Amino acid sequence: MTWILTHSGLQFDLLQPKADAVRTTDIAHALARLCRFNGHVENHYSVAEHSLRVARLVPAQHRLAALLHDATEAYVGDMVRPLKQVMPNYQHIEQSIWRAICSHLDLDPVLPKCVHQADMIMLATERRDLMPPLPGQWDCLDGITPLQERITPMTAQHAKWAFHAQLMELLATTHRAKVAGGAQ
Repeated sequence: MTWILTHSGLQFDLLQPKADAVRTTDIAHALARLCRFNGHVENHYSVAEHSLRVARLVPAQHRLAALLHDATEAYVGDMVRPLKQVMPNYQHIEQSIWRAICSHLDLDPVLPKCVHQADMIMLATERRDLMPPLPGQWDCLDGITPLQERITPMTAQHAKWAFHAQLMELLATTHRAKVAGGAQ
């Protein structure tokens, strides 16, 4: 068996993901319940909330990509970075799922550089606000300045609603822009 059962009741094949098996409601539901940092935070802080915060940091034309940059985690979970980096098969599976998501939502699979930068700024902010104190710097955060604002995590239910509402708004805006651009 290589599939999982999603919240909406669909079978999603992890090794042969299909665009027509992607559901925005499944992504919002799962990401709102997935806790960042493998749960090693004082209070639940979801991948959905992280994604919302990343999307606020990029120019308007890249917000959809930023909101969805961790969407694969709705299907494979939020694996910690050090483990993900030593598992090439996992990375291949994650990329295959990313392509299915992008195909379903008509999104360019190449993330803009500003999304990666915003993700790192949020990581620095999350480390400061959510993680236990640890002397020293994380190497990946060298030169990255956290935001001034402090994070107060939202509930999983609120994160699910906010993520899905933002996703629907961005999809509608992107679709309208593409239709308008194609009419010229």
